[in-house]
Amino acid sequence: MKTLIALSLLICVAGFAQDKGRGGGNQRGGRPAAVGGGHVPARGPAPARNPQPARNVTPVRTQQPAAPPQNRIAVDKAGHPDVPHVHASNDQWVGHNTGRADPNYRIAQPWAHGRFSGGFGPQHVFVLAGGNRERFWFNNFYWDVAPYDYYVVEGWNWGGDQIVIYEDPDHDGWYLAYNSRLGTYAHVEYLGG
Repeated sequence: MKTLIALSLLICVAGFAQDKGRGGGNQRGGRPAAVGGGHVPARGPAPARNPQPARNVTPVRTQQPAAPPQNRIAVDKAGHPDVPHVHASNDQWVGHNTGRADPNYRIAQPWAHGRFSGGFGPQHVFVLAGGNRERFWFNNFYWDVAPYDYYVVEGWNWGGDQIVIYEDPDHDGWYLAYNSRLGTYAHVEYLGG
């Protein structure tokens, strides 16, 4: 009996620790988390009005090649993640401000596999059924994550997190997959169903 209780306690502690590192899913003082915690935005982001320069920097030819770029943003508030996320209090999409010219989200042939028709927004919550950042799926719909956003999805549970798909108003061929547990989102490409 003591072993069963100890094992249960260990599993609970591990689950809370996983959320703590990425700034999402925490409950503090009985209040909902500022990012994540099951919140789903009512709508996707608006198009960028005054695009910020893209964060990717290409090294000069004489320099050593840089590590692959990662979509990291400045932490906007204490306890928030350093990746694109949505504020639960006002549905503000933080980090979606580079506009249409961002080279990190250029696709030679947008929507090459067709357009996703499984539903957008909070009334369509999907449960990840498997895969990884290169190929994941739910409900027989297949996707991949933009390489620039690989860091964003490091804490995602590919076999059980709930996500919501939104249309991306700025980047042709991409959608935004929002993880309600963590409150983070990544650019994803639809691969067909």
